[in-house]
Amino acid sequence: MGKIIALQYPKTLGQIHFWITFFGVNLTFFPMHFLGLAGMSRRIPNYPDAYAGWNAFSSFNSYVSVIRIFFFFVVVFFTLTSENKCAPSSWAVEQNSTTLEWMVKSLPAFYTFSKNLAIKKNI
Repeated sequence: MGKIIALQYPKTLGQIHFWITFFGVNLTFFPMHFLGLAGMSRRIPNYPDAYAGWNAFSSFNSYVSVIRIFFFFVVVFFTLTSENKCAPSSWAVEQNSTTLEWMVKSLPAFYTFSKNLAIKKNI
């Protein structure tokens, strides 16, 4: 994201968003998978009451996915209103990065390169 808008998102908020997404998706869709294996039909009015508990559990956890969407917009808001600029190269400390996108500053200027530098391979 840093090369696009030259701002770095808050790492902690990004990790919280990841874990909310991870648990929300898994707690929503794993019960649905096992309900399907147990024989629950896809037509909601026709399923037996034996599946109602896990169906309600899955439906409740779908709201966790709604919460994560709102939390994503919180992360975007904090990213756009912060003064935390992206480093010129994310890998400069660990590696000697020499690829073209990291040789220019973050948020590269228009027409940074005078010609198209794409390599054509003869296949």
